[in-house]
Amino acid sequence: MRLWATQMKLRKSERNHVVAVASVRSQPTEVIWQTPESPKVVVFIAHGCDCRAANFWDRSTHCPHCVDLPEDRLIVLNALGRRLAVISVSSRGRCWSIEKDVGIAKGILQWWIENHELQKLPVTALGASSGGYFVSALAKEVNFSSVALMISAGVFGSMGVPVGYPPTRFVHMPKGLRAKRLIEKNMAALKKKGVSVKEVRCLEFPLTCTLLTERIPGLDEAVFASVFELFQEKGFIDERGYLKNDGRATRWKQALKEKDPSMEKYEWLDHVEEELNPCVCIQ
Repeated sequence: MRLWATQMKLRKSERNHVVAVASVRSQPTEVIWQTPESPKVVVFIAHGCDCRAANFWDRSTHCPHCVDLPEDRLIVLNALGRRLAVISVSSRGRCWSIEKDVGIAKGILQWWIENHELQKLPVTALGASSGGYFVSALAKEVNFSSVALMISAGVFGSMGVPVGYPPTRFVHMPKGLRAKRLIEKNMAALKKKGVSVKEVRCLEFPLTCTLLTERIPGLDEAVFASVFELFQEKGFIDERGYLKNDGRATRWKQALKEKDPSMEKYEWLDHVEEELNPCVCIQ
């Protein structure tokens, strides 16, 4: 598949990194990348369902449509700090399609690596949720040096373990018993084929008065104080600050809007929601 890219923005940032946004004419999609000086490794990042590549970068003059979701942006910032060149592609649909997206992502990644003369660098990949399943399949087509699957068991049940599969790390929440059992099964299958496998277990953490303001740049402390008070009033958290139910199922947004209708359009609500999402792993 031959690719043509129309570069929309390419500027030097204050930290001497290059931020670029491109669209691929043959397969319309969003591609965002950022490279540090003298990169040592390339990392491909795949988002989860209902997300996109722009979530991983801070909104700025270099990328005005970027979303800067708190945990997503930290992945990129930490990668850049370790001199990893980062590239992310948006799925064509709500979630990743192995049938439709693998060829597109593979072609874009190959084009980008060649265009930036990064062929000598190892290439790794990280995928979250739907992106984790996608990365596990993409690793069959792309010569990754390693892959990290976050909150995802991968698609090994349907595709098996290909010969030469890269070292794999599972980042998951052991309290999700169904996913935990499937991950354990896939880890055993990978090890049986001689693949190096590791896991990172993520446990829940309490909601505190400072947690969100520390992790969401720009979040007003007074606003979060109101949110935290609401969680206590409505009994969404226990006496230790832990959510009683799945953060995605807790109707905190509705309760907040009923308490203060002006909050309906508050720009940081999605950022707060991500921190409450049980799929978020803070270490």
